[in-house]
Amino acid sequence: MPRPEVLERIQSAEEEADEIVALAQNDRDERIAEARERAEEIRTDAEQEARDLKERRLEAARDEIDEECERVLEEGEQEREALANRAQDRVDEVTEYVVELFQEDVHAQT
Repeated sequence: MPRPEVLERIQSAEEEADEIVALAQNDRDERIAEARERAEEIRTDAEQEARDLKERRLEAARDEIDEECERVLEEGEQEREALANRAQDRVDEVTEYVVELFQEDVHAQT
């Protein structure tokens, strides 16, 4: 084979190799870009899931606190009613006692 043909074939092979390398680099760059996009999507989804979970937990905690508050208020109302009933039950007794003290005091002064 004559030298010019050998040189042309070498140059052709080098050009073909350069094209293959360029295509491979482009493919690599595209895959890296796709991987970065996918990683960003995964990160965004994970952040959204975390926010959703946080909101669900906060809502559950608020519900639990509201229930506890209602329970405490109900207990307080029941205790208030019990105290009021006991006080009402003792009104006659205390009134009678005060009248007796007053009468004793009046008799002691006369």
